[in-house]
Amino acid sequence: MPIHNKLVRDRIPEIIENTGKKFSTRILSNNEYLMELRKKSFEELEEYMNAPDKENALEELADLLEIIHALAAAQDSSIIEVEAIRERKAQKRGGFQEKIFLIEVEDD
Repeated sequence: MPIHNKLVRDRIPEIIENTGKKFSTRILSNNEYLMELRKKSFEELEEYMNAPDKENALEELADLLEIIHALAAAQDSSIIEVEAIRERKAQKRGGFQEKIFLIEVEDD
């Protein structure tokens, strides 16, 4: 039986059960959950970086967004609060739409 030891989406046990396969799971503590969400964010980002085309890239971005929603909730917050912070930062410092690539800054 392959060992995965990773955070999975909530319906994965149900999906596995419907195949008739045996499996084991456990519920993580809050600290473990936050740590595993952080690890999962790197996994999903790597999958996005390796996406071969737009369709797969968008699928991976959706996975990243799901992780961001879960991370916000795990921090006793919400995606609404995260979005408000993003908007404030964008107003103060701008976004990334203008594609500016900083090459160097004179040192004092």
